[in-house]
Formats: sequence, C-alpha cells, structure tokens
Amino acid sequence: MSLPKTLAEDVARNLVMVARLIDEDPEEAYAYSRIALRLASRVAAVREAAGFAAYATQKYAEALAEFRAARRMTGSVELWPVMADCERGLGRPERAMAMAGEPEVQKLDKAGQVEMRLVAAGARRDMGQIDAAIVTLQSPELASSSVQPWTPRLRYAYADALLEAGREDEAREWFGKALEADKDGATDASDRLAELDGVEFVDVLGDDETDTAGEAAPRDEDGPADGSAKA
Repeated sequence: MSLPKTLAEDVARNLVMVARLIDEDPEEAYAYSRIALRLASRVAAVREAAGFAAYATQKYAEALAEFRAARRMTGSVELWPVMADCERGLGRPERAMAMAGEPEVQKLDKAGQVEMRLVAAGARRDMGQIDAAIVTLQSPELASSSVQPWTPRLRYAYADALLEAGREDEAREWFGKALEADKDGATDASDRLAELDGVEFVDVLGDDETDTAGEAAPRDEDGPADGSAKA
C-alpha cells in the first residue's frame, strides 16, 4: 500500500536505522522497528523488518508472527527458512523439520534452499540426531568447489556437526575449507581450527607492562618540555 509522503519518509528513516543497527545493536534496531510498525503496520516491508529485528533479539514468537504477516501480504516464500528457524528458537525443532518437507521449499531460490538445509540440519541436532544432521548437510552445494555467498556457513555447519560426532580429522578439514571460502570473516572458522590444533592466544603484555605503557614518561625537570637539546 502507498503512504502519504511525510509518513513514508518517517517510516523509511526508521527502516534505515533498523538495517544500520541490526548487527551491532539489535536492541536499538528493535526499538526503531517498533516505531515503524506503529506508523505503517500494513506495509509488508515494515512487517518483515520488524520480524528480523525481533529475530535478532531472540524474540522468536514475535518474529514468527511478523514473518507470517509479511508472507500473507506478499505471497512470497522467501521467509520460509527463517520462519522455520523461529520454530527452532521456540523449542519446536519437529515443526522446523516439517516445514523443511513442505512444497514451499521447492519454490525457494538456491540460496533459500541452502538456508533451509542449514535450518533442517540444526533441527536434527536439536533433537539429538547428529548423524542425520550430517547427512542433511551433504549436498551438491557442499561438494562444489565453487564459492557462493552461502559456502562458508554451509562448510562451517558441516565441520561443526562432524566435530560433535567425534570425527575430528574430518571436522578440521572442513573448518579449513570454510576458512578458505570465508573472505569476509562471517564465521569463526580460524578460531575453531586453532582450538583443534591446540593453539592458545596469550596476551604478551603482562599487567605490569600494560600499566607501565599507560603511564606518561617523567619529564626531565632541567630540560625543555619539547625534548629538544639545550643550546
């Protein structure tokens, strides 16, 4: 639906703040999303933004309600994977698994289908079915040498599942593959590899050295303040 110009501008400003803050300050992003929702609850983009802000703050019931509303307005299946993940967040992995088998999944684009696979594998792990989770992640997308936006997270999830299953050597290999694909640092694959290799990161500055480094050097009372030599 269309909004009056002034109202549309107010809504847009709040949505911009949601997008800007959702990663670094999700609670603040959530607050902006509530303002936008009060102003334009019948706009699908507002309901979707409110859903993601609620999701980022782990308000899964609220997020699911907003995603459902947005889906009713648009008819799109794009939000299906995150809706299923909300079911996981609400402690209902069996519902997430049921959603993974619905016809909507076949209507998703490739990225959406990979996301649904990740959610389904997570649901399997929630139910203690680690071997089934590993099988769920095994796919042409996982085996492909081509690096796509979803590749780091898919490889990382597979490595993490292997590690939980006690398959440490394979897990290390796949954490390495995740790191190779993760140019933007979307995962902590490097840290996980370091843990597996027994590498410990130690602060090379002790407390005493840190304190000393933070103090100003005493001035030579006989010398000039700028440190230049006396004539």
